[in-house]
Amino acid sequence: MAAVVLLAAAALAGCGSDDSTGDGAEEAAAAAAPGDEKPAADVVVDGSTTVAPLTKAARKLYAKEQDGTRVQISENGTGAGFERFCRGRTDISDASRPIKDAEKRSCATWNVKFQEYPVANDAVTVAVPRSVDWIDCISVKNLKRIWEPGSEIKRWNQIDSELPDKPLHLFGPGTEHGTFDFFTETINGEEKASRADYDISDTGGQVAKALGGDKVGLGYLPYTYYEQHRDTLRALAVDSGDGCVSPSTRTVQNGTYAALSRPLYIYTSDKSLKRDEVRQFVEFYLRHHAAAAKAAHYLPLSKKQAAELKSGLAKMKDS
Repeated sequence: MAAVVLLAAAALAGCGSDDSTGDGAEEAAAAAAPGDEKPAADVVVDGSTTVAPLTKAARKLYAKEQDGTRVQISENGTGAGFERFCRGRTDISDASRPIKDAEKRSCATWNVKFQEYPVANDAVTVAVPRSVDWIDCISVKNLKRIWEPGSEIKRWNQIDSELPDKPLHLFGPGTEHGTFDFFTETINGEEKASRADYDISDTGGQVAKALGGDKVGLGYLPYTYYEQHRDTLRALAVDSGDGCVSPSTRTVQNGTYAALSRPLYIYTSDKSLKRDEVRQFVEFYLRHHAAAAKAAHYLPLSKKQAAELKSGLAKMKDS
């Protein structure tokens, strides 16, 4: 019987930065071992490895206008990012899920007031290596059978008798990631409820590389990392009960890829926004969210979401 546990939130808390987007040693070191004090940077960001490519894209665009502003981006996961943010150790927290009530209470304890801004959309993508040519679509029901605690599915023909009698290798993110929280709650009905016997990676990029190097694998990862590894991966359509739907800008924005689509956020500290360097970077990021999403291979906000963000930006400028 497969070794299965209800995974704890604190497991694998020391995840590192995936430097595939070209960041230097300073950020990698900060991501590996965050301290209690802010590093020597004008704007300090930590949090989701999923949202990090967006924030890095915004930073690159911003550098063309404000070359002297130092924006340090670490990637310790959504939960770890909120932990630092709520203690006043960062200016911006990247998040691939909304802040939890317990995290809100932590922020209140440390008197950290904040604002939430959606900056793009994600389609959590169920993918297989290109060598897996026997499946094009998978149902939410079967995803649950595969990933739920206690699952003993270890071969493809255990999912469906028409699939080949081959081993099934599973790949996904660790427990500290918002992608893990989102997937387990959406598919298994309970956040952090998952089988444990799968190949765990610290970042979506590492999931993509490990999955792409396998011959019989299946995994889930943020859309941007699938996009960056299309040469080795193939996205499966997902059937939520109304037919098979593939992840794309259109299907996310029209709601048909409903099961595994989600907004991505940045959270800003009200105190930090009083500093010009932070406020100017955040305002630029929010004004150029679509360009950042395009550069990071993410799905842009819908017209409705963009209008709401524009309203939030106007309120920030008036405050």
